[in-house]
Amino acid sequence: MSGEENILSHNEAMQKAGDPKRFPLIQIRGVPLRSLIANNWDSIWAFRPDPSDLLIATYPKAGTTWVQEIVDLLLHNGDAEACKRAPTPERSPFLEICYPPPIPSGLDRLKNMDPPRIIKTHLPVQLVPLGFWENKCKTIYVARNAKDNMVSYYYFDLMNKYHPDPGPWECFMPKFMQGELSWGSWYDHVKGYWMEREKKNILYLFYEDMKENLRREVERIMRYLDLSVSDEVISRIVELTSFKNMKENPMTNYSCMPTHVFDQSVSPFMRQGEVGDWRNHFTSDQLKTFEEDYEKQMKEVNIPFRSLI
Repeated sequence: MSGEENILSHNEAMQKAGDPKRFPLIQIRGVPLRSLIANNWDSIWAFRPDPSDLLIATYPKAGTTWVQEIVDLLLHNGDAEACKRAPTPERSPFLEICYPPPIPSGLDRLKNMDPPRIIKTHLPVQLVPLGFWENKCKTIYVARNAKDNMVSYYYFDLMNKYHPDPGPWECFMPKFMQGELSWGSWYDHVKGYWMEREKKNILYLFYEDMKENLRREVERIMRYLDLSVSDEVISRIVELTSFKNMKENPMTNYSCMPTHVFDQSVSPFMRQGEVGDWRNHFTSDQLKTFEEDYEKQMKEVNIPFRSLI
């Protein structure tokens, strides 16, 4: 089945699920998760990966799809056609995601795939199934600066009809600061993986580094995966994973999701992909409040977040 046919079959399944509702959040070990995920938690927690599986972990809207595509291209020696075999959610299943039947869950997709698999998660490190660490699976984590991450997440919650309504921007910001969003606190998320990165052999990447010099970061990922591809292939991967090309690629831009789930007329899944867009959203008072809170929440760690502006 071609990638385009995969999109059509994905859309048919989503349409059969009927009109969605914005699902509430339920706490699992202190972390708010969408109710469909929380209600399936025992199965998610029991998942046993193969040692050859690769985990790509991020807080939502921190560059997940970007790294998924880079990894898939590296594993296929930069073959763009091979990476058009199916949309991102089918090539790289989302471990914990659950939808109403008949849409397959992430676990359903993984059951039908042979290792090695590229597995996506937004779970904080303490909720990642223990099998990933016991089997010493390689893990790539991507962190994005808090202000831009918050802005991107706000627009995502506006268009994602399965998430709670984010309300106006001025109401969303306190929710972000207090960790009252799906997958919980940004602060706890980035700190959790940072503190465990050496013990668990996690490749910890920064979104801003990728924007500054994508070739350098693609080479870091290549080395971490014990791969070796030519300079020409690296150049091709850098070009194929530019924001413009990924936004136009139906295999990566989530056009596979029907509008009653992802309403991209509200905001595109790939909106801007820039560093510093937060400046267009924060008032001076909001910036002061946020930076004071940030200082308190991050004072115990020294994660080198930075701005390119």
